[in-house]
Amino acid sequence: MIKVLIIDDSALVRESLKNILNSAAGIQVIDTAADPYFARDKIKKLNPDVITLDIEMPRMDGLTFLKKLMAYRPIPVIMVSSLTERGASITLEALRAGAVDFVTKPTSHVGDGLVEMSDEIVSKVRSAAQAKLRKKSAAPTFAAEPRVEQKVLIDQVLAATPLKTPRGDTPVVCIGASTGGTVAIEDILLKLPGNTTGIVVVQHMPGGYTKMFADRLDAICEMEIVEAESGMAVCPGRAIIAKGGYHLLLQRSGKGYYVDVKDGPPVNRHKPSVDVLFRSAANAAGENVLGLILTGMGDDGARGMVDLASVGAYTVAQDESSSVVFGMPHTAIERGGVSRILGLKEMPGIILAHMKRFT
Repeated sequence: MIKVLIIDDSALVRESLKNILNSAAGIQVIDTAADPYFARDKIKKLNPDVITLDIEMPRMDGLTFLKKLMAYRPIPVIMVSSLTERGASITLEALRAGAVDFVTKPTSHVGDGLVEMSDEIVSKVRSAAQAKLRKKSAAPTFAAEPRVEQKVLIDQVLAATPLKTPRGDTPVVCIGASTGGTVAIEDILLKLPGNTTGIVVVQHMPGGYTKMFADRLDAICEMEIVEAESGMAVCPGRAIIAKGGYHLLLQRSGKGYYVDVKDGPPVNRHKPSVDVLFRSAANAAGENVLGLILTGMGDDGARGMVDLASVGAYTVAQDESSSVVFGMPHTAIERGGVSRILGLKEMPGIILAHMKRFT
């Protein structure tokens, strides 16, 4: 039984979330709290497995409380945010500070809107209950860390990895992630030089957040980080983030590539879907692709990894110890689509090693 504590200053939201979660098998709301001060004693007494945490509350805001919680008693937290620019910005900071995931409050008819989101809320609580957390600094900084030298790691990867020479001459990297992925993607991109080969990324995230995510990464990374637009070239020095609420496909243009932003039904319950990107990359770029599947709940991307491997692409899954949730990498491994399993710290090295094959 997953024990959940709900922290929200809205009685309507507390009651709606309680009814939704108590109706789901294997989940029990053990209590609710109107603000972090009331919640503090309940956490000590009840020891919840997952907390849902409102961002904007009186006396102490959710982000401040989250940072204190992650520093002294890490518990999987799902942020409950408003769909505003400020709400999106704070949500991204909360993910960096240790929150596992987030849900966005409906802008109107909140009670009915949350009921319509029941499947998403329940799924995220179950995912959060599996998350592995580590203590964070009580006063974390969000400035870019200096890029580490990767030459030794590249040489190690090349020596340990028998890679055949690709037929094409344009490498491309495709990355898929979900729960815990925003931090993992940032950690990878921060360590890459500005001339890194083109990268295309699908992170499960709704519309309204991906532009801000890309802009934040662009401000701290040496590469240019942009939200996807149809026709945008995939070129050295640029990483393209899928637009929330749309699928992202890799397409070929001569010896190079560009991206296509498409609407359509969700795939594996997601839009953007990692499978859509990976399968398009298998068709467009074949063995020129390096496919990385990172932390996340579920199986999105597993079928696409098999497709990439079948055309000679090199495929890498994040290992369990560095994943917040090992679901997506584990499923891809089980289905036979993974060439190698690496820790998050080794991912920049494998990207640069992939580039070196083409020089």
